[in-house]
Amino acid sequence: MPGYVCGCDVGSTFGKAVIMDLDGTIMGDATVRSKINPEDTSDLVIEQALEASNLNIKRDDILYLVGTGYGRTRILGADENISEISCHAMGVHVANPSVHTIIDIGGQDIKAISLDDDGQVSNFAMNDKCAAGTGRFFENMARVFDCDLPTFSEMSLRSKEPCAISSQCGIFAETEVISLFSQKKAPEDVAAGIQVSVAKRCRTLLKSVGNKANLTMTGGCAKNYGLRKQLEDIMSCTIVDLPIDPQLMGAIGAAEFARKRVAAKQ
Repeated sequence: MPGYVCGCDVGSTFGKAVIMDLDGTIMGDATVRSKINPEDTSDLVIEQALEASNLNIKRDDILYLVGTGYGRTRILGADENISEISCHAMGVHVANPSVHTIIDIGGQDIKAISLDDDGQVSNFAMNDKCAAGTGRFFENMARVFDCDLPTFSEMSLRSKEPCAISSQCGIFAETEVISLFSQKKAPEDVAAGIQVSVAKRCRTLLKSVGNKANLTMTGGCAKNYGLRKQLEDIMSCTIVDLPIDPQLMGAIGAAEFARKRVAAKQ
């Protein structure tokens, strides 16, 4: 009898869910803006992922559900919850087993993760003391620039001389950006300076975990190509592309853990 598993990643900014069959094929996925209550986020995103499968899969067809993310303990009906660090590692390993280092930039923190050959976490470091460099930080910066995030990213790519952003605090960095505008600095140079500042913060975390070969980015900020370019320049490497939406890596890893649990019982 066919069955399915689900991975649900409830983050501070977005909720993600992936429906997977028992062979490891992704049948449906969804991403929604997080609600105030993690329970509401998980219910909504799982229902949307089920609908996206176009196979009339019902909640009762889910044999095992693994939750991850900051709201993982409040996902109704979850059989297990696993840390987002382990789930991102597993998701990336499923997507591209050659990757051994991850920089994950979520809504409220930055994580550097080092993997062994089996996709297990060998080391990790996290910046969760300040909002600077996180998804929320970039959203705030885009508002200062009066644009959306894709426009902010594209703007930074046009810079010829990035401005120096010295502050390591999200609030003070915003004040510094406003000051640079008052000095008539070009918006694209200010935007690029912000990207450089965050890339340097990522470099520090990567060094602390022993940066291995083949670096990739996960989380919504992986789609910030201005940041990606600056990180590539600072790390002197080419960031590995993933064949699946990098924002889904936590949910994919959670679904893969769920699939392994079902397989172990059979």
